Amino acid sequence: MEKATIQVKGMSCNHCVSAVEGSVAKLDGVRSVEVNLAEGTVVVDFEANSVSLHSIKEEIEDQGYDVV
Repeated sequence: MEKATIQVKGMSCNHCVSAVEGSVAKLDGVRSVEVNLAEGTVVVDFEANSVSLHSIKEEIEDQGYDVV
């Protein structure tokens, strides 16, 4: 299990939280995902042999947010 903290720009409301958490949580290998609006971060626990950090970042970008 790996844990990553990803800096994300553009998240500003609860809809943003729901969009990011919902889409990332659906990826195979993601165990948990938590958005912190105040810090602009997404903390993800995932199985690196099932999903890559790159894929997680792409999913966040597909939701319309910028990964820093």
